[in-house]
Formats: sequence, structure tokens, C-alpha cells
Amino acid sequence: MDHLALLAGDPETFVQEVWGRRTLFHDADPATLAGIFGIDHADALITTHALRTPQVRLAQDGQVVDQARYTRKATIAGQPMTGLLDARKTLALFDGGATIIFQGLQRYHEPLRQLVRDLERQIGHPCQANAYLTPPGSQGFALHSDTHDVFTFQTYGSKEWEVHDADGVHAIHMRPGTCMYLPTGTPHMARTGAGEASLHVTVGINQVTWRDALRDIVNRALDADDTQVGHMPAARFADPEALAAELQGRLAYLATHLHAVDATTEVDRLQTAFETQRQPLLAGGLRDVLDAPDLDDATELRRRPGGQAVRRDHDDEIELLLGDRRLTLPARIADALAFVLDADTFTPADVPVLDAAGSLVLCRRLVREGLLEVVR
Repeated sequence: MDHLALLAGDPETFVQEVWGRRTLFHDADPATLAGIFGIDHADALITTHALRTPQVRLAQDGQVVDQARYTRKATIAGQPMTGLLDARKTLALFDGGATIIFQGLQRYHEPLRQLVRDLERQIGHPCQANAYLTPPGSQGFALHSDTHDVFTFQTYGSKEWEVHDADGVHAIHMRPGTCMYLPTGTPHMARTGAGEASLHVTVGINQVTWRDALRDIVNRALDADDTQVGHMPAARFADPEALAAELQGRLAYLATHLHAVDATTEVDRLQTAFETQRQPLLAGGLRDVLDAPDLDDATELRRRPGGQAVRRDHDDEIELLLGDRRLTLPARIADALAFVLDADTFTPADVPVLDAAGSLVLCRRLVREGLLEVVR
């Protein structure tokens, strides 16, 4: 599924014309959005899962509710556990007007894990997902703005939003299927009507800025030579001219170092960091690990849904960036690897160039790494 198209309509228009510049309102298929995180998912997380704070928090009338009012303690194998969500207390507070906030949902709800990884792949910035379950006639937070871009989509009930942007103040009626994009710093607030609760999901986009990239380069330049970042002299202003001369020398060192920075190398470093620190997609991985030793020439395989592999060819090795880690393979299997990465479904016997034993070794390795899965 193309999740950016689902939330924003045309991905190319969003990236080139909307991203970071203006608000966007879009209607998507309500059933598809509810399948990502709907009211039954929220019910199950509250009542049948052992969630703990800060996975869940509550807010009411613009204030965060003290977690002692909706959590409990327990022990497992004699070890204490705190911050466990108490379903009865949570539902009672919700019935009394409190909003239930599910935080970091991409870490424990698979459809949102898939959505976040797909958006990250297309946008190139880290994302995270929260959801807000608000009872009728309630407001979780007053007018505020966020320090990151936000996608919001409604999956249950309705909510009235007030959004302030360069074009004025917009009154937005969010109903199942409504999607909205708010750039960083856009003031907004929302409230449910008297007769209907609301569930909406927000995907926060933590933009990496040019300032972040440049600051990192400068810090690494200074850290490369400890003499440049030591203490200033005692009585530093006794001889301002001498202090200025020493500062000029250090600035000259920094300028020389920055002049030597290779931009292509820096982009490769940024991409490597991004493509090896994402949330892993491993649903079904236990079965695959158990089945890997028994793979044979006729075992049907495919790319794991949402899986990605950025390939870099070097003189003697191939580097694969798999989203949450880095994998290196020998350059001699380049043609076989190209086939595996491009195929929809295949068997080890289909892999070209390698003999039967080599093909099985490669396929078993990629199954264990989570890039491939067994078709069942």
C-alpha cells in the first residue's frame, strides 16, 4: 500500500508543493483507515493488552491526568511491575471526559508500524504514530502547535478542528476518512460534539533540518582535534588582542576542515544512519527462523511486506541497508542478489549464477535477516 498516497492524495504534489509549506485536507477510504487503527483496535489495547505508561496517557481539560489515577502495580515471577494500565479505571475516566492517548503506536501495532516505515521510506524523515480517543463533548488540549509536521486521519466518530494558517482560520469537520496535514508550528485545537466520541491518529514527522546536518559536521570537526575544544585561558580578557588572535587561528582550522568535507560522503553517511535505524518489520519472523534450516530448492519465497534494501556496490562487497541494520555480502553474488531483490516470488532453484548449495545459503541468510519470508 502507498501510505503517502492514502493520506495526501498525489505523493508528487505533496512532496513538491505542500511539504512544509501549507496545510492539506484530503478524503480517503474510511474502511482502509479504520483497518489501520480503528475503535476495535483501541478497545483491545485498553482491555486485553498489558500496556504500560508511557505507552498510554490520559488528558482532560487541557491537563495531563496523574497516571496514579489509571495505573496499577503487579508482579511477574516475583519481580515488581509498575505503570500497568488499569482498564476499569481508564474506562471510568474516559466516561468522565478524559481523552486516552496511545503513544508510539508504531512500536506495538503492526498496521501503524507498516504505515510509518512506508512514509519514512518516501519522505526520508523519521516518523512516529499516536492516537487520540476522545469522549463526547470533550477537549484534550487547548490551542497549541507542534514542533514537527503532522498527518492526522479520522477513523471513528467525528471531531471539530480549528486550524490557523497563513490563509486564515479553518473550521474542519473531521469524520471517518478525513485526512489532514499540518506543517510544523501550525496552531490547532479540536473538540468532540455532545453526542459522539472520536478516534483519530496522528503521524508526527520529525524533520531533519539543514541546521542539524551542518551542526553535526561542525561538531565532528571540532571533536577530531581535542586542542580546538579545550578550556580558554585564565584571565582571558587580560589581553583581548592575544585572545582574538588565538580565536582567529581556531576559526582558520575549522574553516580548513569544513572546506575539505566531501558532500557526497556526508550524504552517504546520513543515508546509512537513516536506513539502519528504522523500526524493524519482522511479523512472522519466528516462523521463518524456525523454517530456515529446512528450506529447499522448491520453497517459495518473497520480499517481506514493507521490507526495503538500499543496495551499494563496492569493489569487493555489496552493502545492503535493510532499514534497521546493515548487511554486507560478497561482490561475486551481485547477479544472484539482483534477481532476489527484483523478483516478486521465487524459489531458490530460480536464482541464477549460484549453484544449488550457494543459492540455499543466500536465501537462508536473507530469510534470517528478515528481508525475505516463506510464502505459506
